Amino acid sequence: MSEDVEPAGPGGAVLALDLGAARIGVAVSDPERHVAMPLGTIRTGAPQDLKAVASLVREHGVGLVVVGDPVNLSGAPGESSRHAAAFAEALRSALTVPVELFDERLTTVEAERMLSAAGVKGRRRREVVDQVAATVILQSYLDRTG
Repeated sequence: MSEDVEPAGPGGAVLALDLGAARIGVAVSDPERHVAMPLGTIRTGAPQDLKAVASLVREHGVGLVVVGDPVNLSGAPGESSRHAAAFAEALRSALTVPVELFDERLTTVEAERMLSAAGVKGRRRREVVDQVAATVILQSYLDRTG
């Protein structure tokens, strides 16, 4: 296996993405897939965002990418959900690891609640809410699948 090829299959860390209009929140799990940790954000815009995700997959030994799917509260897909599906499909074409959509209803609300409880306000809050939301998505995924 060459150094620039992502690991395949069910092993390795999980990378989660929370898609926003300007930024993509990113979180990664430990290799054993028990704990989600915030990793940062990526600016949106193809193809740079896809390249940035591919770089993170290689750098962190990721075996699976989870894209938050913001379905409506009713469970029906809306415009944001269709965007998430299209982004996941683009990732599948760019990566050699599996890419899954994961229902992220209310994760941004949960992230906002956590930041509020921690006393994070204003600009700093806007800077970290996407990565906290990605962490909530990932921990929910790990809890349901672990």
